[in-house]
This record gives sequence, C-alpha cells and structure tokens, in this order.
Amino acid sequence: MLRGRGAEISVIDGLLADCRAGRSGCLLITGEPGIGKTALLEHAAAAAAGLRVVRSTGVESEAHLPFAGLHLLLRGAMDRVDALPAPQARALRGAFGLAPAEPGDRMLVGLAVLSLLAEYADGEPVLCLVDDAQWLDRASTEALLFAARRLDAEGVGLVIAARTDFAAPGLAHLALTGLDAPAAAAVLADHAAALSPADRYRVLAEAQGNPLALLELPAAIAEGGPVAAGAALPMTDAVQAAFLDQARRLPESTLRLLLVAAAEDTGDRAVLLRAAEPLGCLPTDLVPAEAAGLIRVDTHTVRFRHPLVRSAVYRAAPVSLRIVVHTALADALDRPDDADRRAWHRAAVTSGPDERVAAELEDTAQRAATRSGYAAATAAYERAARLSSSAADRARRLVLAAEAAAEEGDVDRMADLAASARPDDPALAVRAIRVRAAAAFHHGSLRTASGLLTEAAALTPDPAEAARVLLDAVHAAWYLGERETAETADLLDALPLPPEDPLTPVAHLLTWAVRSAIGRGDRDPLTRAERVDAARRTGYGGPHDTILVAATSLQVAGQDAEARRVAGALLAQCRENGWIGRTPPVLACLARASVFLGRHPDAADEAGEALRIARELGHRQWIAETSGVLAYLAAVSGDERDCHAFADDALAAPEPDAPPPGLSWAQWALALLDLGNARWESALSRLAALHSGPVRHQLPGARSVPDLVEAAVRLGRPEDARAPLVLLEDWARQAGQPWIDAHVRRCRALLAPEEDAEGLYQAALGLHPDDRQFERARTALLYGEWLRRARRRSEARTQLRAAFEAFRRLGAVPWARRARAELDATGEAVPVAAEGPLAALTPQERTIVRLAARGLSNRDIAAQLFLSPRTVGYHLYKAYPKLGVTARTELGALAESEGLSADSRLDRVR
Repeated sequence: MLRGRGAEISVIDGLLADCRAGRSGCLLITGEPGIGKTALLEHAAAAAAGLRVVRSTGVESEAHLPFAGLHLLLRGAMDRVDALPAPQARALRGAFGLAPAEPGDRMLVGLAVLSLLAEYADGEPVLCLVDDAQWLDRASTEALLFAARRLDAEGVGLVIAARTDFAAPGLAHLALTGLDAPAAAAVLADHAAALSPADRYRVLAEAQGNPLALLELPAAIAEGGPVAAGAALPMTDAVQAAFLDQARRLPESTLRLLLVAAAEDTGDRAVLLRAAEPLGCLPTDLVPAEAAGLIRVDTHTVRFRHPLVRSAVYRAAPVSLRIVVHTALADALDRPDDADRRAWHRAAVTSGPDERVAAELEDTAQRAATRSGYAAATAAYERAARLSSSAADRARRLVLAAEAAAEEGDVDRMADLAASARPDDPALAVRAIRVRAAAAFHHGSLRTASGLLTEAAALTPDPAEAARVLLDAVHAAWYLGERETAETADLLDALPLPPEDPLTPVAHLLTWAVRSAIGRGDRDPLTRAERVDAARRTGYGGPHDTILVAATSLQVAGQDAEARRVAGALLAQCRENGWIGRTPPVLACLARASVFLGRHPDAADEAGEALRIARELGHRQWIAETSGVLAYLAAVSGDERDCHAFADDALAAPEPDAPPPGLSWAQWALALLDLGNARWESALSRLAALHSGPVRHQLPGARSVPDLVEAAVRLGRPEDARAPLVLLEDWARQAGQPWIDAHVRRCRALLAPEEDAEGLYQAALGLHPDDRQFERARTALLYGEWLRRARRRSEARTQLRAAFEAFRRLGAVPWARRARAELDATGEAVPVAAEGPLAALTPQERTIVRLAARGLSNRDIAAQLFLSPRTVGYHLYKAYPKLGVTARTELGALAESEGLSADSRLDRVR
C-alpha cells in the first residue's frame, strides 16, 4: 500500500485507462532519490491488467553505451521489426547491433521506436516503464523522447521515472515531493513500530517525508548508525550511509564481490563471477548480500535492490581497489562483442597517456557512430584524446569528437571540442573550423559563422573544396547584409574552379543570384537561363548542402517552380534515408517556394514541420526563419495574434551586431497584415524600413515591392513607390518570369493615369499563372476597385467576385472582407457562406485529411508527419463522420471544393 500518493496513483490509473481505450499517454515522474518513483512504477505494473508491460532501467555505468537502455526496453518487441519501413528497420537493427550498422540520422531511430511501439500495441495495449532515466545513455533517451512526443492513438503508455534534473519537454510531468506528516508517520508505523518516541521523532525529522529514508534509517538507528548522534546529515547522504552501513556488516569477500557488481554494468552473473575470481571471491559470497536484501540474484543476472546501494558501495571503495576491479572486469570481458565495455573498463584505470587504450576507445567511438550513437561516440573520442600519446593524435581525436557531437546536434559541445583541438594539420584545422562555424550558424551567430567559414576557405588548397566552404559562407553572409554577401560571393567567384566539376555551375548560379539581388552587374556574359540550365544538367552539384544552396539561388532568380521541384526531391531523399535532422532547411526552402506559388496550405505544413524539428534540435537559425514564413501566412489569413507571435520569434536576435535571421520575413509579414486591414500608413512604414534596411536584398525585398506600391498609392504618395518599382522592373528583366512581369504591370496600373490603367490591369491578369491564386486575386481586387470607381459596376462585379472566391478558398480573411465590401458597394449582396465541413476538423485531422486526399497511404502520411500509422488511421476515422464521407476516395473532391486555409494549421505549430 502506497501511503500519501492518492493523487499520483489517480494520474497513473487514468493513463492506464486511456491505453485500454486505444489512446496513448506519457508521464514523467521526477524526484530526489528514494522519494517513491520506483514504487509508483511498481503500482503501474501491478495495475496493468490487460496491458503488455515492458521495462527498462538506466544504469549509471552504461551511459556511454549507445542504445543499451532502449534495447532492454524493446527486446521483446523486436519480432515486429520487419513490419517497419525499411530505413527504420535498418536503423533499429543497426542501433541494437543486430545487423551491420550504417551511419544515419540520430532521430531516425526515434521514428523507428514510434513505429515499433505502434506495431507492438496492435491487438493489445502496451505499457512501457523506464526507471532511473537520468542514467540512460543519451541515444536511448533521445530516441525514446522523440517517440514519446508523437504517441497519440496507438494504445501505448509510457511512464518515465528520473531524478529532478531530467528534462523531457512535451511530456506530462509529475514532480514528487516528500510525504506529508500524517502519511510519513503512517509509513513509519507500518515498518518500524518498535522505535522509541525520540528515535521516531529523529527519523521523521531526518527523512523529510522521503519514503526510502523512512524505511532505511530505522535500521541504521538500530545498529547505532549515522543518525544516532551528532549533526543531522543531508537526507540523501543519510540514506546512502544507511545502505553502506548494511554493506559494511557483510564479510570482506562479499563486499569485494559487491564492488565488482557495482562496477559491472550489465548485471551479467557469469561476467561478474569471472572477474571476481582473481580477487578471491566465490559464488557463495553472493549469499550474504542476497540475504541482507541488497541484491537480487537469478540464473543469469545480479541486480542491486536500489541504485543507491550500487552508488554507495562503489563510491565508498578506495580508488586503488576500484582500479583492481575495473582491470579484472576488462580481463573477464574477453569476447569480441565485449570490446566496447572492455575499452571503457581499461580507460577507467588509465590515468596517463596510453595509446593502446586510446586506440581501443577510438574503435569503440567508430562503432557507436556507425549505429547513430553519436553521444557515445563523442565521449569515447574525447576520452581517447585525453589518453593519446602524441599531440597530433590528440587533436585528430578531438576533431572526431566534435564532428560526432555535430551529428548528435549538441551545438555547445561541438563548438567546445572543436575549439580545444587546435590541430597543426591544415586539413584537420579546416574540419575543426567548419564544426565551429556550424555551431555558430545553428545558434544564429551568423557573423561568427561567416568569418569562420571564410577563414577555413583560405586554408583550403583545393579550389573545389574551398568553393564548398564558401557556398556555406555566402549562405551565412546572406543574412548579414549586402556588403558581407557581396564580399563573400567575390571570394567564391575568384576561385579557379574546373569547368567539369559539378559544383562550378552552382557556384556561378549563386554568384549571379547574389549580384542580381544586391543590384550589381555581373562580369560573366552567361545569362540567367544559361546558368540555370548548366546547374540543372549537373544535378545542382550533387551533395545535399550544395543542392540546397542551388534551390535557394533559384528562388533569388525567380525560378520558384523549379526551386520547389528541387527542394521537393531533396526532401524525399531526406525522408527515404531518415535524415530528419537535415529536413528543417529543406522544409524552409520548400515552404518559401509554396508561399511564392500561392500554395499556402502546403507552406503552412512545411514551415510548421520545419519549426517543430528545429525546436527539438535547438537550431535558432531555422526557428527564426520558419517563424517568419509562418508569420507571413498568419498575415494572409488575418490572424493578428499568430502573426505577431511568429514575428517576435523571427526577430529574436542571438547575435548583438547582426540582423535577426528572420528580420525580412517578419517585416514583410507585419506589413502585409497591415495592408490587408487597410492600415496603409503602418504598412508603408514597415515596408520602407525593409527596403532601406540591411536585409533588403533577401527574398522578401523585391517580392514585397507590389505591397509597398499599393500602400504608397493608397496614401497619395506615389513618389515613394518610384524607386522600388525600378528595382522590381530590373529584377523582371533579369529573371524573365511572366509572373514578375504581372507584378510590374499591376504596380504600373496603380501609378498610371486613368486612360492607361485598364490595359495594364488586363495585361497583369493575362500574365498571372493560374496557380498563383493569391496574387492573381489581389490584381483582380484592385482592377475591380478601379472599375467600380469608373462606375462600370457589372464588369467590376466579375473581377471582385473572382477575387472574393479565391480569397475565401485560401482563407485570406481580411482580403476576402475587402473584396466583399467592394461587391456590396456595387450593389451585389454576398451572403455569408456557411462554414464547410472542413471547419469542423481539428488542425491535426485537417492536415491528415489533406494528405490522404492526395492519395498518400497511412504509412506515407505517418512518415511525412513523424506519426505512427495507427495515429493517422485514428484521426481519419474521427474525421470521416465530420466530413460526411465514408470512403477515402471521396476526400479528393471534398478538399478541392472546400480548400484548406493556412491559418487553421498555425495553432498546432505554436
């Protein structure tokens, strides 16, 4: 019976009830040692009738072994792994050492865990219990939490118990504190009724409501233990001392055997006894410790009753004896599969340089990295560096540690390791600098990143390799200002790149795009079309990062459809290979293209997904940029709250002397919000700031000129629009895109005399592609307004009605309101449209319905949204009655007729 934990038990029982009903739930229980976390897990296990229970426990000494804790949890479910998508199955088998591993995205294992739990719960709910999670290896923790945040409708319950400093954002949190006085007194009465009143008072005061202390301190008092006299000890020290006092009463050989068990991380009884034999220990020496209740022994394993027993025994042992024990364990771990554990035991007893142990640790690190256990690889490389005999090997291993930390996404750690390497070898120095630059970029410290990359390029003798570094440098400089961007592009342009290198056309395309954006002439006679064609023929440079640079360059060149195609192919490659960590910049590029093409629902999905992953990774650069795109979409929909909230995130400036990474998008979004709500003065002020500021060369710069012209004309200040229009006209000549020409005609129509305006409006409408509905509708709105002022009401209604319907389909509420007001002014009353069936859906349901309407299977949708297929099916099942459909085939027509507005998806992002 658990005293004083009624509220906590109720929470756990509710989670179990949800699991039985097919819903998933996660709970993090935290508290100090002995506070009752394990007891609550035991309650959950005992109350889990009808659920399949799987368990795992973190072990402090296993923290450097990748996926050790996760394997323990899931080993009973591995017979379902064949049902997983092939990349996930490969990643999970490789992580657990069940198949040859291949380096991959660390988050792919988390997605595989989600899918495996969903498969395992098919037919019977599953309860996962994880104790001492603070001691799980980092790879297990990350994969488990990745899956936990995405559990929804699988019938999976996950309860994690950990110390107070364990962080699990996104999980329901139950923080345990000490029992109240009545409950503590009841526990003491249950287990130590013979205590004297004075001793009872001492235990209650010392225990401070800690259940474990209430159980253990009476025994210590009975033996004249640590609380019998003197100043009170801190509670945790007192409990550990009580455990240690129990251990010290055991025979010497049993105590030595306990120390071996405390240093051995698997609980393998055979390994323990082999290692203990040279220390004079026999199997019978386990008996006194088991009789004292300090360990539990079965045929194969030896487990401590409580982690504090292990901790107390190990920490109380002299260092010299620990060295003897670790040496014995290294000798006992003689199988090939034990190489990693053997290396760590040898490292534990090595204080000075030892190249043999360092080499073993390096091998361990390589194996860990191959299994995507990058945190373990970082630790092993770093320890190997400390044991290296030469400065060169030390520097090389520190760089390897930094690169492993980069794969892990540990931005601070990768920067520290790379900075501490200080290699003499130029090639190694370049690798270290690039790691530091990547860390700076992800932190949003773009000036630092650009400077480091320029430095690295100068150290690189190979022009092609230097160009790859400078591509990244131009990317970082792009966010700083025109001068920095131009200077870095000039360095790239000056490299003697071989014509046959597939990178060369991409470099030429990038330098042209930069000079086009900042209004500088290009010294190369190749046209924009020739550059794009050359880059396309080479596959846009081949490597992932180079292709992404090319896609962004295409957007600068106005090639939005081609940019979306390239980014879409790159995203498909990321999904196929499970490169989840690489997706935020690809999704950001794709979202921008979708915005420009008027595919706002797509853009909301893409930017929202990018933002969620970037937040998980802590990549401030992509958090800021995708927040800017989402602010724009909120502006289109007229959502003031979301627009300002996303803009605030985009304007967060981690580097004091540089513009915020999302500045241009935030300025454009806030201006568009004002424009849609007829706040002309505010809109013009924001746009003027954008066009005179340090980031006017970025994508929102030229593309926001039509907004600036409209605001200026509305305020009767056409002179403010002249110079920006020249910029737009120059871009139109260079880009050769009809849709840009349509914008130019619309702007000229706003500024033209009455006799010329109509022809310009009609020309603009003729040039707008059908797929850019938002901009075409805005032109129709302005033309309809012009026709109404000319008292041509019948013709005005045609344009205004088309604009209104397009805005309504897009969910562009303020723009639809403007079009409707104009229609009302022509004498045509527009009835208030009833909300379509899609309005009844939750944002998650709407997203899933939209993807299903495209023909994607549940498994495809799950892979795209990082959900389980069962969760996708659950949301479709809930959506069908709301939509009035009975079959998946009916979704396409419904989505086409109703449209899906971007604003309805933004709430799930925030």
